[in-house]
Amino acid sequence: MTRAVEIRAPSGETEGTRSQILRWLKRLGESVAENEPLIEIETDKVTVELASPGSGVLREILKQEQEEIAPGELLGRIESGAAAGAAAAATPTIAAATAVASAAAGTAGAPARRERRGGAAAGELSPAVSRLLRERGLDAAAIRGTGPGGRVTVEDVLRGGTAEPREPVAPEAAPRAAAAGAEEAGAGADSAGEIRRVPHTAVRKRIAEHMVQSLLRTAPHVTTVFEADLAAVLADRSRRREEFARRGAPLTLTAYFVQAAVAAIRAVPEANSRWTDTALEIHEPIHIGVATAVEGTGLLVPVLRDAGSRDLFDIALGLNDLVTRARAGELSPADLRGGTFTISNHGVSGSLLAAPIIINQPQSAILGVGKLEKRPVVVDEGDEEKIVVRPRCYITLTLDHRVMDGHRANRFLEVLVQRLGAWPP
Repeated sequence: MTRAVEIRAPSGETEGTRSQILRWLKRLGESVAENEPLIEIETDKVTVELASPGSGVLREILKQEQEEIAPGELLGRIESGAAAGAAAAATPTIAAATAVASAAAGTAGAPARRERRGGAAAGELSPAVSRLLRERGLDAAAIRGTGPGGRVTVEDVLRGGTAEPREPVAPEAAPRAAAAGAEEAGAGADSAGEIRRVPHTAVRKRIAEHMVQSLLRTAPHVTTVFEADLAAVLADRSRRREEFARRGAPLTLTAYFVQAAVAAIRAVPEANSRWTDTALEIHEPIHIGVATAVEGTGLLVPVLRDAGSRDLFDIALGLNDLVTRARAGELSPADLRGGTFTISNHGVSGSLLAAPIIINQPQSAILGVGKLEKRPVVVDEGDEEKIVVRPRCYITLTLDHRVMDGHRANRFLEVLVQRLGAWPP
């Protein structure tokens, strides 16, 4: 007796979330085990693996790679039962025939599956594993996988860091080689050797669409700028840094900005809101997204939930967890959803001021933190004015001008800067 097992996209996505099939890990006619990774789905700038809902043979694929999918949408079907078992037995023959036919046709651009060595199938690596391998200079073939079917997992890579680093392959090498080949064949324009085309990734296109939608079609952006003195914050951090480290939470300056932003949001609640055509929806919980640059992926914004109910240690602990998992490629779509306010600490890469920073829709504001540096400032000491050197940085608030006017935005930054300048609060 056979039955069809439906393969459906993950449900429960929030409004505005867009997903697409990145890659099917099995071909039609191949056998699949329950809970074995079956599809890679890209959603909210992370890639997740969808596990097989049952065992049998992949009999039907309804959504192809690069196609957008909706939450709960039917993606394909697995045939389980006796007939599926018989079909699975014939799979090697079918797969071999397909491979021969592809080779004869000279198929170009199809991702080849590497021969399995040391228990690792390089063609079945998840994006998170691939990224870790590149960062650590490791070869998947040298790592024994402990996942389903011998697949290499993140934990396997972390345990396999004893291999000798390989010489990194320059990403432009392949395009240059292709351009050289075209010139030798007499193909292309005369300027072909002067232009290197880098096709847009799905993530890059998604970011671009979001930026255009936010800035040009949704919210009128306005930016206000204050300057913050961080002498008190740096002194507090110096006192508490070792204690936090012993308890497992690196104390970064971002933790202070998060806690100061909570105080500013409480003073100006509309900064923690969403504009709709009929009303301004002000969120009671404060879920703060923290922009995090991830090599090879771009900018991710994992969300620190319920920041308003956390003390400084809990904020530092939560931030460390999010940033660590973001850089290891281990964030889930849920980690990137539900933010009500965003902080972009662009100063960590040397930027003094960025304006406007594009608002992360459907939020109403985003805080920008510039580079911390020592600057001469004039201070009053009694009846005299003196020039002193202080650690300072520019703080910006880019806001949806439909939501609040300039004086409310200035009030927000006034509270935030005062909190930072008089730490502990």
